[in-house]
Amino acid sequence: MQPRNMSMSGVVDLAAVKAAGEAKAKAEQARAEASRTGGAGAVAPAALVIDVDEAGFERDVLQRSAEVPVVIDFWAEWCEPCKQLGPLLERLAVEYHGRFLLAKVDVDANQMLMQQFGIQGIPAVFAVVAGQALPLFQGAAPEAQIRETLDQLIQVGEERFGLTGIVVDPDAAPADAVPAEVPAGPYDAVLEAAASALDANDFGGAVQAYKNVLVDDPGNPEAKLGLAQAELLGRVQGMDPQEVRKEAAESPGDVNAQLAAADLDLVGGHVEDAFGRLVEAVRRTAGDDRDTARLRLLELFEVIGPEDPRVTAARTALARVLF
Repeated sequence: MQPRNMSMSGVVDLAAVKAAGEAKAKAEQARAEASRTGGAGAVAPAALVIDVDEAGFERDVLQRSAEVPVVIDFWAEWCEPCKQLGPLLERLAVEYHGRFLLAKVDVDANQMLMQQFGIQGIPAVFAVVAGQALPLFQGAAPEAQIRETLDQLIQVGEERFGLTGIVVDPDAAPADAVPAEVPAGPYDAVLEAAASALDANDFGGAVQAYKNVLVDDPGNPEAKLGLAQAELLGRVQGMDPQEVRKEAAESPGDVNAQLAAADLDLVGGHVEDAFGRLVEAVRRTAGDDRDTARLRLLELFEVIGPEDPRVTAARTALARVLF
């Protein structure tokens, strides 16, 4: 079941948002299906640990960090502490079930990477999140400390950049396996009511209906998408576009003015403008205002979908102003 066409006659054209939303819903459903059935898009547990060299660093680490935090283990064969830390990190990568990816770099074979990261001794562990490098710890730290560090890294990835990890198929089903038919979920009636509320421009009712689903099923892809759409449409309802844009232009430091203009940008199909406006708002502000702008940007990412290259680019831009 997909969210229905949404209309707000006389305000703005929602075609771009609808198309992006439908694409995101399909991607989220494919991800959920892959997790249940081991179909395309899911990876085997063994794929959570990869060997990385200088030639593949951009592809295997930088690009992947737009979808999942990448933990880098700098090691060498002659390093005794590395032999203690490496297997522990590999075990945790599988245990965390796709919440982070472990990249192992042999410093003897990749001296340039070692220099670029400023490695003074090994083992050394870094993370890359949305293209930005973060030092984690050096030496064979206790497992409890490593777990705490990983939990904090995952939280940063989720809250600041909307990174939810990668889908893992624990059974590593063959690629040609026939997916099992998934029965209809128990939320069809509520989702149908939410879609009807959207059709009637009852955005408050739609928001509540989607929230009711998410209370019981926080990962429900249709409810997450529908909630983001309904909240966006509720915010722009009744806005005077000319007044909103005038205020935003005259008050670049007013976070609320920039939020309203970004909502209008997105609903009008100007996705890059919406993202760029909020990244700039994050850069200009601090404290609660900065957090407000950042959270709104993550909400708009939900509307467009994590697979969209514009979201990936905006996440990278956000990381640059935050770190």
